[in-house]
Amino acid sequence: MSIDQLVAVVPVSDMNTAMPWYELLVGRPPDNHPMETLVEWRITDTGWIQVFHDPERAGSTLLNFAVDDLDRQVAEVTGRGLSLGDIQPANKGVRLCTVIDPDGNRITFIGGFRDVY
Repeated sequence: MSIDQLVAVVPVSDMNTAMPWYELLVGRPPDNHPMETLVEWRITDTGWIQVFHDPERAGSTLLNFAVDDLDRQVAEVTGRGLSLGDIQPANKGVRLCTVIDPDGNRITFIGGFRDVY
């Protein structure tokens, strides 16, 4: 098996609320808007977020982003107007900071992530 792209789907209840919120989270407009119920951001060369109108599943997603500089990431997202939780220590030097979208989907930034612990 060869997987070329990873796509994380985030269900939301209202696209008119979600799209501007995710623009603040990512720091730019979506890369694709293929239909009224779906917008997409390319996050890495092979990783995407799809924000999808699906009220029945909205609020149930956990999405994690490993970042190279957690303090800088938190400052950038906060500077764009979103409120994040406090940075929390995890284990083995890993730190976490979470933000929750309007539906209750939980997005966590991970600092100190590595492939092997």
